[in-house]
Amino acid sequence: MATNSITPVHDNFAEEALSSTDQGSRQASGAIVQFLTERVPEFRELQKVRQQGWDNPQGDTYFRQQRNQADKANARTAQFFYQMMQRIGQELHQALGVFAIQNDSLSQPMVLDMCMAPGGFLATALRLNPNARAVGFSLPAESGGHKVLMPESRRVELRFLDITMLAADMGVTEVPVDHPDHGKFLPRQLRPDDLFDLVICDGQVLRTHSREDYRERREARRLTVTQLHLGLKHMRPGGTMVVLLHKLEAWDTVLLLRTAREFAAVKVFKPKSSHSKRSSFYMVARNVQSQRPAAVHAIERWKSIWKAATFGTDEEYQKTLHEGQPSVEEVLGEFGPELIRLGKDVWATQARALAEAPFIKQQS
Repeated sequence: MATNSITPVHDNFAEEALSSTDQGSRQASGAIVQFLTERVPEFRELQKVRQQGWDNPQGDTYFRQQRNQADKANARTAQFFYQMMQRIGQELHQALGVFAIQNDSLSQPMVLDMCMAPGGFLATALRLNPNARAVGFSLPAESGGHKVLMPESRRVELRFLDITMLAADMGVTEVPVDHPDHGKFLPRQLRPDDLFDLVICDGQVLRTHSREDYRERREARRLTVTQLHLGLKHMRPGGTMVVLLHKLEAWDTVLLLRTAREFAAVKVFKPKSSHSKRSSFYMVARNVQSQRPAAVHAIERWKSIWKAATFGTDEEYQKTLHEGQPSVEEVLGEFGPELIRLGKDVWATQARALAEAPFIKQQS
């Protein structure tokens, strides 16, 4: 589990090229890349610059140094990352007004931050909503999590735990006695009537987090679906979700965008102030109708994937992942034009940033 976007698992060019989890996903992603390359100049330019990075070992060196700096953050660099996340949050808010909570009910505005530390996003959200309160989850520092740098506040209930182990919240009350993590699963943290107006889902897997071997290949998926399941399940109708994603053209990402627009107004945004060279971007889902059939179906599907990723065999896991998935031809035929509209600015922003990277400029 991770916190915010400090130490992503796949930043270098080699890993980014292999980020899909299986052959079916890779083939679908390949079809999407071909579709976009034929139709979108911004995407073609990004692919050209990416290829220059893949061809230059210094590109991997650049991102490796950034990861090492993040993994070994001292007090000074940790403060830098905290301030960076505040800047990204402010940039995101200025572009889309994402942190402006519209709460028409009589209840107090509430924020749920699924992976809080160092706290830059939550600090921005609370500053912009002085009447709001928050619940924040964060991986304990002794488990490899980042230190929380946001000042303590009576408005924030902070719980240090690994959200991927929230079995009760994910609908599991009995864990097999022979499971490697049998004693580590956690009791319920959120009551059924705990509802939030703003949900922040920007956690990533941390390399500094020690965990059982069985989790390594599935951990990113477990973390993603935990955030999505709990975030949408506890979303007050009409609220907003902010979700950190990678590679807008990847099959899993396209499916998520397509699913989200069935119950929310979806926009995407890639900050220019930081992380602009990476494939990361934010999905902002507003006016989320969390009780619509499409939302309820998504909540149940994400729970099923978490269960399979946590308790299932490889065969069971793969079957659950692909169960009910549409074909890539169906998705592109129905969602392709919207994907192009959503992605143009994201791809253009990354292409411009990569073109200015030292390992690219020296080849020009």
